[in-house]
Amino acid sequence: MAIPRLHINETALLVVDIQERLIATIHDHENVVRRAASLIRGCALLKIPVIVTEQYVKGLGHTVGEIADALPPGTKPFEKMQFSSLTPGVLAELADRKVRSLLVCGIEAHVCVLQTVLDAAAAGIQPFHATDAISAGQADQIPPAMRRMERAGSVPTGALSALYELMQTCEHPVFREMLSVAKSIVRTGN
Repeated sequence: MAIPRLHINETALLVVDIQERLIATIHDHENVVRRAASLIRGCALLKIPVIVTEQYVKGLGHTVGEIADALPPGTKPFEKMQFSSLTPGVLAELADRKVRSLLVCGIEAHVCVLQTVLDAAAAGIQPFHATDAISAGQADQIPPAMRRMERAGSVPTGALSALYELMQTCEHPVFREMLSVAKSIVRTGN
């Protein structure tokens, strides 16, 4: 049995619905935002595609500033009404980029993140969920959502672990730059 691994040439980062009017209600939201922003910066250094979704923009607003500021230039969020982030537009983007593994972070764990991970697995894309960059408004909803994702075949990982797995070696050309990204993850605590 092959063990799922993150590989730099076949992975994309999907940032799910970290939005202005929702973020204040989210458990441990400051750490989630910092870690997601660090994942974005790390993936950008590695030239890994970063895809962002926004749920019901009229009601929930746009992506929070710290996340928007970390995005690679030209990144335009995909707006959606369905809970899963695997909209036709996102699926087309993943297919165009030949993505086989999807690293997922965002909110809320038990709704949009969970349904995104389930749909990725069903579509034959290996999901990985960054457990320290995922949360929800109700903390008690997070553990069952994480278990369900894992049972569906998603691989749990941490933001820091995922970036080092993608880099694979301290000889990678961006290793030194990645150290500052890694420090920003560690500084967030817990």
